Amino acid sequence: MHAATRKPTHPGEIIKYDYMEPLGLTVTALAAHLGISRKHLSQVLHEKTSVTPVMAIRLSRAFNTTPDLWLNLQRKRDLWEAEQNPAAFVDVTPVPGVLELG
Repeated sequence: MHAATRKPTHPGEIIKYDYMEPLGLTVTALAAHLGISRKHLSQVLHEKTSVTPVMAIRLSRAFNTTPDLWLNLQRKRDLWEAEQNPAAFVDVTPVPGVLELG
């Protein structure tokens, strides 16, 4: 596995700095627009919770993007975080007979 050396940006940071700040949106206003609680949006913005597929669809509609954008950002972050604890999966080896990727 080849892990990125820099922690990938959490989608919450993108929402905050690329959308909310330039558009002058408050947490309350954006949460209402997205149809979610202020608390849930705050948890995403503060990187306490992940962007789910449903949230990705809401964000894509609100910001004229794709759900894949938000899910890929989250996936990259989640995978990076998992790779930071290699001891959790170091004992897993290829199943005999499975061909190597390459």
